[in-house]
Amino acid sequence: MYQGRIVFSQIMDHLPGRHFKACVNRYHGDHRIRTFTCLDQFYCMSFAQLTGRESLRDIEACLRAVGPKLYHAGMRGKVSRTTLAKANEQRDWRIYCDIAMALINRARMLYAHQPLAMNLKRAVYALDSTVIDLCLSLFPWAQHRRRKSAVKIHTQLDLRGNIPAFIRITGGQIHDVHFLDQIMFEAGAFYVMDKGYTDFQRLYHIHQQQAFFVIRAKNNLAYSRQASHPILKDRGVRSDQTIRLAGPKSSTYYPERLRRIHYVDLELDKRFFFLTNNFMLSASTIARLYKLRWQVELFFKWIKQHLRIKAFYGTTPNAVKTQVWIAISVYVMVAILKKENQLEASMYEILQVLGVMLFEKTPIKSLFSDDYYRFSKSSADNQLNLFDI
Repeated sequence: MYQGRIVFSQIMDHLPGRHFKACVNRYHGDHRIRTFTCLDQFYCMSFAQLTGRESLRDIEACLRAVGPKLYHAGMRGKVSRTTLAKANEQRDWRIYCDIAMALINRARMLYAHQPLAMNLKRAVYALDSTVIDLCLSLFPWAQHRRRKSAVKIHTQLDLRGNIPAFIRITGGQIHDVHFLDQIMFEAGAFYVMDKGYTDFQRLYHIHQQQAFFVIRAKNNLAYSRQASHPILKDRGVRSDQTIRLAGPKSSTYYPERLRRIHYVDLELDKRFFFLTNNFMLSASTIARLYKLRWQVELFFKWIKQHLRIKAFYGTTPNAVKTQVWIAISVYVMVAILKKENQLEASMYEILQVLGVMLFEKTPIKSLFSDDYYRFSKSSADNQLNLFDI
């Protein structure tokens, strides 16, 4: 019989302990704190994410129900909803931002050789944002429209492993294009974006950093055609042109040549116009690159469905950002756990199984073995048939 540590403790082993202490000291997170430390706060919020707790009262009730096991989970402080609410409101969210980025760097190293859906050796990033609607009376600091508040999660997703490389959390009033000012562009990498990121001054900055972008062109784009290239129409490409911008401002902001590709998706029966500064890849490859951008939409859908980021435990900006960053940390820890243990189960299956086994003393890898995770044929044969005559 396994007499080791509980599952929750095994998951938290992926948390970089020294780096966590350094982050806490950097932002004075445990200053004048005696009982409920930043580590206790992180563990409580991670438990809430892994088990899908809906409120602070819910977290408190569930943790007190397993009180004797909390010591083995690493939680030393007494858990109460008022203490946790105060910690989320007052302790600097940047502690958990730095921790999440450290975990992201580790995960990206593990998934660096993960194959893409296409044969391309360069790094490929998808840029997009998702909006979480909020109540204006509870979240006035995040006013998005006249009668509605919202939080935006701007994301740069590494398409090798679907690991977020960079995230920024803002109020809903911040336009997507400002996210480009926060990114450190890698030379030779591809950045795939929707037309909401169209800003030729910022796109030219990407070009100057020797990186490549693929973006949908707006319908009212003013340009002059410089050359046309041969195409294979059976692959959906209708035209491949070299252009220069002709608008009075856009031509000044982006003085170099661009490539404009007209592509028709035969399955959707929809036309797309792409702009890119890459002249080496084929037009069909550029279209396939843009199609990979859909993975960032799936990432947003996954975290909204399976992590607690649509309803918040606090209403202050610090509490909201703390919860989102810890949710991202949990997602990345599960991704690291999946890769290091070479688990074939999906992220959804792993999260669901971990959620009900957190306080069991079982090796994580054995949770997903055929003998432990699925019913064997022998046990099915011993089951009585209800309709046997």
